[in-house]
Amino acid sequence: MGGVGYRSVSECMSRNRPNILAVGSFVMDQIMTTHTFPKPGQTVFSESFHKVPGGKGANQAVQMARLGANVTMVGKLGMDSNGDEIYNVCVNAGVNMEKVIRDRAMPTGCASIIILEENETRQNRILVCQGANMGLTEEDVSFLQSGIAHYDLVVLQLEIPMKINMLLAEWAHKAGVPVMLNPAPATLLPDSLLKEVAFLTPNETEMEILTGISIQSSKAGTPDMKYLRDAADQLINKGVQRVIITLGSTGAVLFDKELSLFAPSESAVVADPTAAGDSFIGAFSVAWCKSNNLEKSLRYANQVAAITVSRMGAIPSLPTQNEVKLRYHVKVIM
Repeated sequence: MGGVGYRSVSECMSRNRPNILAVGSFVMDQIMTTHTFPKPGQTVFSESFHKVPGGKGANQAVQMARLGANVTMVGKLGMDSNGDEIYNVCVNAGVNMEKVIRDRAMPTGCASIIILEENETRQNRILVCQGANMGLTEEDVSFLQSGIAHYDLVVLQLEIPMKINMLLAEWAHKAGVPVMLNPAPATLLPDSLLKEVAFLTPNETEMEILTGISIQSSKAGTPDMKYLRDAADQLINKGVQRVIITLGSTGAVLFDKELSLFAPSESAVVADPTAAGDSFIGAFSVAWCKSNNLEKSLRYANQVAAITVSRMGAIPSLPTQNEVKLRYHVKVIM
């Protein structure tokens, strides 16, 4: 990783609760379920409607806080009722929101989520209005140039300006702090950013956009590890330390230069898959900071995500540490 050494995990584990920085988005989700996606010019009826706080940054921050991490969130909310609601939900979940900026000019981000119920499965389509999220500036995050070294992990997504992600990854890399980057919404990433990423966490669709390789599970529901390894190596060869690919109901795989891991998904009755990936990332981040065990962290993340998809909404669906323990009889520190 460019000669920069990350701090030892024993340093992270010296605190009972790891300090994690999440820089990302806030979005008010408007969720509708239907049995038919509308075609162009067609109107269809929704079976239900829910309005719940979310956004990739907020989802991941809340999940990490609910699993026992000290989480600081950096981002922008509009000065509106949606912003008030999201702010309060995050604070109540234990997220430090002192560095979150309220923007008087731009509204809080919002999303329209359509969930298709078909053949006992659920799939979603999401349309996001970015709002204040894209107003985050270099000046807004300048305090982190010196302050980023105080964190055990930095978690980033692509629902804020790319230049901010690149700047924060550079600062974290120089300080020896690992970066977890969720490449969503998917887009091609500059090599200068990839070489500063410790964990890259695409899903199947995002992996195809990043590499040009279509990711498909085998008929038996298990992944073709050689095929996935070839795709992951494209990113590892550009400097990414580890690639974690989430495979929906199949599970998740993790690759680095030497290691290949597969953790099958946990059984779940899917109610809403909206926050599954964010829940997985949050759970993996906390488990890895506390245990330094990649395989167990991967399995734990699948367990947490299985609880999340069984509930409606983004932030409301994210389980607490006690809920995970009661269901799977496991602790975050393994």
